[in-house]
Amino acid sequence: SQYHKMYRTVKATSGRQIFQPLHTLRSAEKELLPGFHQFEWQPALKNVSSACNVGIINGLAGWMGSVDDVPVETIARRFRYDVALAAALKDLEEDIVDGLKEHGLDDSVSTEGFKVVIKESCDGMGDVSEKHGGGPALPEKAVRFSFTIMSISIQIDGQEEAITIFQEPKPNFELSCKPLCLMFVDESDHETLTAVLGPVVAERNAMKNSRLILSIGGLPRFFHFYFRGTGYDEKMVREMEGLEASGSTYICTLCDSTRLEASENMVLHSVTRSHEENLERYEIWRTNPFSESVEELRDRVKGVSAKPFMETQPTLDALHCDIGNA
Repeated sequence: SQYHKMYRTVKATSGRQIFQPLHTLRSAEKELLPGFHQFEWQPALKNVSSACNVGIINGLAGWMGSVDDVPVETIARRFRYDVALAAALKDLEEDIVDGLKEHGLDDSVSTEGFKVVIKESCDGMGDVSEKHGGGPALPEKAVRFSFTIMSISIQIDGQEEAITIFQEPKPNFELSCKPLCLMFVDESDHETLTAVLGPVVAERNAMKNSRLILSIGGLPRFFHFYFRGTGYDEKMVREMEGLEASGSTYICTLCDSTRLEASENMVLHSVTRSHEENLERYEIWRTNPFSESVEELRDRVKGVSAKPFMETQPTLDALHCDIGNA
């Protein structure tokens, strides 16, 4: 109201409008708030609202009822994945513009748009219990899911090699690793973890088939995202793949070898199954079509006992690496 008075007085007495009207100030202010950036997806994301000014949301938004009767409102908090990515790119605006200048690329260069490689990480944060707790009855473990923008490159028509205009100099530095979702879950509780990360996975899948249009350096630009789940440790990889925990006799996420076989044969280890096959095995485990005993069933599915819910890259998994190194 103070501002408004001055605005009107100055305008009336001098006839000049030197202050911005209030609504322009407000929208300028909104632009400065973190996480408020206008962007759009082409095609629009499936099952994801097109609103851009979404802040921190309840990680279980959309799930009805409770997960094991834990007070649902407090179990997880997260950003919407696409909003977080847009904000992270906006943070890198200067780097992107500098990178374009460095390679002498002017704005009219015909391109397919930018290719952005995202490293995803997810790990348990251990025990977070209150020492003298009178708080809500929550699991006393926390898990954090985060992402890092590893590189941004651009493909120029007629050139074979893509030009990298931004490379994260410290990819493992905690400040370049953006938190996306914090949850009170024990990382070995496969069902709750799946329930909380389900919407994240759905958003991630929707973004794979779409491109982001975001204003960088004053011009709308296109971004395609490529997700790499390379920030998981072995325990989390087994979790994501739906494998039995690390004490299992089946040690690899992508092959059928047992501990014994691995210790006798250090050399000839190959990846023998895919994520799709893991899914099929889970279905066998779930339905037991041949009415086998638990032992026979386990031997048939080789350690796949839960539903894999996020593909990690079908490259060498951590344990094949260990066997090879041994």
